[in-house]
Formats: sequence, structure tokens, C-alpha cells
Amino acid sequence: MNSALKTQLRQRLRERRRLISPSQQHLAAQQLMLRIIKLSAYRRAGHIAAYMASDGEISPEYLLRHASLQRKTCYLPRIDVTKPSRKRMGFQRYHPRQALRANRYGIGEPAGLRHCARAPKHLDIVLVPLAGFDKEGKRLGMGGGFYDRCFAFKKHRPQQKPLLIGIAHHCQEVSALPVDEWDIGLDMIITDRAVIHPRRGRGKS
Repeated sequence: MNSALKTQLRQRLRERRRLISPSQQHLAAQQLMLRIIKLSAYRRAGHIAAYMASDGEISPEYLLRHASLQRKTCYLPRIDVTKPSRKRMGFQRYHPRQALRANRYGIGEPAGLRHCARAPKHLDIVLVPLAGFDKEGKRLGMGGGFYDRCFAFKKHRPQQKPLLIGIAHHCQEVSALPVDEWDIGLDMIITDRAVIHPRRGRGKS
């Protein structure tokens, strides 16, 4: 039942963000950066992971540039789907001027050596893409389950690093999301308009 509900909601929310104009996207990305750099968690962080925006997602591009100038080490997801039964995701070191290659989903990822990777539990902050969110910190992803598998250890140790910050356009908020037992919640959500601390009280700035 949850699967069908999630699919319908995902389609609706993806359509919503695709309607955002390029100029609005640029402004939203700038507003997002300004909110994130004010966080004490960001100022303390040395290792930050983000993603390359696609399909109308809010872009962390400006934040990655700022982090690099602040001499923070940045990372992007790199997926491994060579074995369909064991789809995995890791995080590879990234610099804003670095060339990327498209993965099987058409999303840019670092093509460097795997020794430049960093284990998920050793990251300080991960900026997580999403299709939708609610104020309880629940996240609706794209359906691949990569982030849920990668950070499954936080299910039982929610205070462990990294801080998972969902980033989105404000229009991606919904009143409530269906949840499955494997879904990993967010410590914080930041949009172009607000910083949201989940009502359950997880996560601090």
C-alpha cells in the first residue's frame, strides 16, 4: 500500500519542482546556501557530501563552492549497480572545478580513484536530495533506496554522524508522508525559505 502511495506522491512532487523556472532555481540555490552557512554544524564540519541536482532538484552548487573556499573537503555520491541485488552508494571526493561523468541515471559523479572515497559514518554533513518531506523529518526519495541503505546504521544510532540534512524547494513539503520500516529520517530540512527541525526533536544547529 505504501509503495503505491509513494509512487503517486513522488510523481506529483516531481512535477511540482519541474515547474520552477531557471531564474527561480538560481535564487533558491543562493537562499539555500545562505541558510546553511549560518549553521554552527556547517562551520564545524570538515567533510561535507552533497549531490549534483537534476530533474528540478534544488541545487547545492553554491554551497559546494563556498565549502571549497573554506577548505572543507567535499564529496559526491558514486553508485555501484554492477550487481543488481547489491546496489550500493559511496561518497567520492569532489572539487567544484572537477570534471564529472554521467552514471546510469544520467547524474554526474566523480570519476576519480576509489581511494579518494570516504566512509559514510566519517562524513560530518550530508545534504540529501528528496522528492518530498514533512515536518517530522520523513523523506520521500526517488525510490532507489540508495540513501536508506547507505545510512541504515543511523536507524538505531540516530545521533551518530553524519548530520543528514534534507534540502528542497519549499513547495516539496507535504503534511505527512507514508513510512516503511527501512526509511531513514532526516536530522534537519533546509529549504529556500526555512530551516526546519523535525518535531521529534532530532538534530541541532
